[in-house]
Amino acid sequence: MTKEVFERLLHEKQYKAIKSIFDTMNPVDTAALLPEFEDRQLVLLFRLIPKENAANVFTYIEPEHQQILLEAFTDTELENIMDDMFIDDTVDIIEEMPANVVERMLAAAGDKRNAINVILKYPEDSAGSIMTLEYISLYPTMTIGDALKKIKSRGEYSETVNICYIVEKHKLLGTISAMDLLTCDDDELLCDVMDDNPITVHTLADKEDVAQLFNKYDVFAIPVVDKENCMVGIVTVDDAIDVIQEEAEEDFQKMAAIAPTDKPYLKTSVWDLWKVRIPWLLLLMLSATFTGIIISSFEDALSRVVVLTAYIPMLMGTGGNSGSQSSVMVIRGLSLGEVEAKDIFRVFWKETRVSVLCGVSLAVACFVKILLIDGMLLKTDGVNELVALVVALTLCATVICAKLIGCVLPIAAKILKLDPAVMASPFITTIVDAVSLLVYFSVARSFIPGLS
Repeated sequence: MTKEVFERLLHEKQYKAIKSIFDTMNPVDTAALLPEFEDRQLVLLFRLIPKENAANVFTYIEPEHQQILLEAFTDTELENIMDDMFIDDTVDIIEEMPANVVERMLAAAGDKRNAINVILKYPEDSAGSIMTLEYISLYPTMTIGDALKKIKSRGEYSETVNICYIVEKHKLLGTISAMDLLTCDDDELLCDVMDDNPITVHTLADKEDVAQLFNKYDVFAIPVVDKENCMVGIVTVDDAIDVIQEEAEEDFQKMAAIAPTDKPYLKTSVWDLWKVRIPWLLLLMLSATFTGIIISSFEDALSRVVVLTAYIPMLMGTGGNSGSQSSVMVIRGLSLGEVEAKDIFRVFWKETRVSVLCGVSLAVACFVKILLIDGMLLKTDGVNELVALVVALTLCATVICAKLIGCVLPIAAKILKLDPAVMASPFITTIVDAVSLLVYFSVARSFIPGLS
């Protein structure tokens, strides 16, 4: 449904028609449509959403528009929204709101306030911060029939009923799936059919590590326990997907030498974009000064064999690309849990062999290209077999060094408790540029008479 249709219906005050349309729309689509309207129309349209869908739609709306709605809500409307939202969604919204809005939300939370405070006390990057306290807990002595009755009475207030949790004296004993509940006999005891070895995470576990467990074990929810194995909450797959997406976006920004920001590009001001970009640009500009110093120190050599200057961009570019290939592969492996810090020597040995193969292949191609194209076809002054050999050997050594640097730095960052993404393309390229020049001029001095 288009914006123009809603604007016409609003102008004609056909509110019943708008309600009917909202009743047939998916909450995600409704949330995507509302921000297209002015603030006054946004509030009016939201109030026309059927009550049973309003809270669901609200959770999908962007924070800035959520704030507009929250500030416009009456106390009754706010209480209704808070009552219908799941606790983890409520916490996510609270973390994005200014203090005055948070104060109103907590005042309207009612019985949920204590549960909200429990989640808010956990560190931002922990499993506790993304868990929900709304889950189905059962007792080991229950029968399947009794369990199904409880699920029917409490299921609508729970984040999921795909997995239920067997708890005794707050301690997690096991889990049981909806499939097992529906296929087992009604008189069977839960303790006889439950999975007594469930996958669990601690409340303080890193949320990114928790998110990776969903991919590893292919589960819908993971219970969160404390040090005494007492059940605290659950992390559901939708929250894990959000974490993975946030981390991927953050890594992408860091790999592009941009300070992470959670605002969409078109909604980020020019001033904010400048602030997140300029620190890295300044750092990389200053670090590139070393490249200039190296070139200046070999100025005499370059003046004697001017043709060497023509191959500097190719050597630096190929070295940077080679280092980026290795770093991106290693960073990906680290983020997916395929590579760990202890694997640094295995990674180094593998990249050594890969870099040698790549370096030799590129060196041969470069040697032939310089002689045939630059020398014979373009007849570039100063090109000869010795220059071609120097450039080819430098290229081989540069590729090997670049790939080894690219694979080691991200793992070193992980060991030092830093984000491996920081060691991505721009940073590695700057280091490789300096290395390639040092290798280039060292090889040139060794092979070309009169440069030493």
